[in-house]
Amino acid sequence: MVSIITPSCNSSKFIAQTIESVLSQTYENWEMIIVDDMSKDNTVKIIEKYLQIDKRIRLIKSQKNVGPALARNKAIKEAVGKYIAFLDSDDVWLPNKLQVQVQFMINNNLPFSYSAYDVIDENSNYLKSFYVRDFIDYKGLLKKNIIGCLTAMYDAEKLGKIFMKNIGHEDYALWLDILKRVKYGKGINEPLARYRVVKKSISSNKLKTMAYQWNIYRKIEKIDFFKSIYFFLFYMYNGLKKYIFNLRIKK
Repeated sequence: MVSIITPSCNSSKFIAQTIESVLSQTYENWEMIIVDDMSKDNTVKIIEKYLQIDKRIRLIKSQKNVGPALARNKAIKEAVGKYIAFLDSDDVWLPNKLQVQVQFMINNNLPFSYSAYDVIDENSNYLKSFYVRDFIDYKGLLKKNIIGCLTAMYDAEKLGKIFMKNIGHEDYALWLDILKRVKYGKGINEPLARYRVVKKSISSNKLKTMAYQWNIYRKIEKIDFFKSIYFFLFYMYNGLKKYIFNLRIKK
């Protein structure tokens, strides 16, 4: 029923916790497809131990480093589930995540959903909860990405398999792609997952991420210059709030 898409590269510190969170799901009709993107640490050895524990877990080894977008696409191509869900190799799900979200999608006949999530640090300490709107449409998402990749799920039977573009902010571009096909996505305003903030993400190149966002507006979504400025101002405002929060975490 659910295909879980997990890209992995040098994830030995957290990958076991990620897999364990899937094994702990109260909903059991799933497959987990992990694409290892040329890890140089013990990631593959850790994953291979879990392959012996549960046959629902599958491992694909990339022959060259392709990045998270194309790694996810490899897994999506192999997926057989009705629903496509995403879980990165340093994040975790709460035990009821799949059961709540699958039932939510069935009850509301939804092609696309997402949920609230908790934020944790590298030692799994709770930092805050990120709550979401009940629904989001295309224009709303252009102003602010409220969808955490670890909470998103789409119905591949209704929408077909939709793949990520190999660009920065590839998950955000995917949500926009989906919301051009459907009127809106619906959110579950209950934390069902835990997003891990790591130091490298806090100190990431802000100018580069801004360029990614502008590129999505202009080159991917083909929005005209002045409308792009309008949406970019919203992005800057929300990004500043997030940056201040991350600085507090770093201290």
